[in-house]
Amino acid sequence: MERSEESLFSVHTDLALEERESFPGDGGEIAGVEVHEWERKENGIRITEVIIKDAQGAEKMRKPVGAYLTLEAPELADRDEDYHREVAEELASQICRIFERHGIMAGSASILTVGLGNPDATPDSLGPLVLERLQMTRHLNLEYGKDFCAKKKYPVLSGITPGVMAQTGMETAEIIRGVVSETDPDAVLVIDALAARSVHRLGVTIQLSDTGIYPGSGVGNHRGSMTEEEFGVPVFAIGVPTVVGAAAIVKDTVDAMIGTLKREKATAGYGDSIEAMDPDEQYELIRELLEPQFGPMYVTPHNIDERVENLSYTISEAIHAALFRETVRAGEKA
Repeated sequence: MERSEESLFSVHTDLALEERESFPGDGGEIAGVEVHEWERKENGIRITEVIIKDAQGAEKMRKPVGAYLTLEAPELADRDEDYHREVAEELASQICRIFERHGIMAGSASILTVGLGNPDATPDSLGPLVLERLQMTRHLNLEYGKDFCAKKKYPVLSGITPGVMAQTGMETAEIIRGVVSETDPDAVLVIDALAARSVHRLGVTIQLSDTGIYPGSGVGNHRGSMTEEEFGVPVFAIGVPTVVGAAAIVKDTVDAMIGTLKREKATAGYGDSIEAMDPDEQYELIRELLEPQFGPMYVTPHNIDERVENLSYTISEAIHAALFRETVRAGEKA
């Protein structure tokens, strides 16, 4: 059974994994979509790769054609440095893997990193915080000769935090397009905060994709796209969901309520009647009830400042591990 083609609302999620979960079954039956899942038993990190292969799959998934790899690591919510390091190592391996698919050798490529978001808004500050922690190297070629990084086995790494339109008066894509034109990187790596459908994924899920990014799309604030078609070089994205729509939270509550009603004989009929509604219809009904009263609200965890801070270190360490891998190996041999 597929979702109704007549559904008029957009479920606010940036995660391809959640789009796949909105279909019955394991997602393998979606035309034009391929799904692979595995788990690292030693640390409980679950990895799901959703590959949208063609236009048919893109239409059904409401995502561009490409690969979306999701790391689910529930203990990321805790301040456990060893666990965060394990997640960083796993993410580094996947960054290298997805780069290689596009013919990019992570340890020797010229990479422009982009920290999207507003540093003054905590749930949206992940991108800028990651950029603060990255070790840039492109300037070394400018100062010591164009082959300096190659000789030292450094990647040519540069970065920019473009801010938001209210601060700059410019579309982020316009700024990055100009930087790409001027610096001519092999690829662009964007880091951004995302919106999820489930509260259980906030701050504990990392999505890596090779499709570029559409800033603000998860919260209905569509901006200029940042894609290979726009920039002329591959655009990869690392994102972590930090907000969820209030309507989605209420729907999760309704699902839990349905389960409770069905377990009790006296109220089983009420649970059955609500469950009989299409999931899209349930969500639309909740949104119609909420938004006239409160507007399109988004919710974030109470300790989001701590979570974003910890995640910024985890992601920056993963990027360093992926891009400076040759330097690390050289040091180990020495």
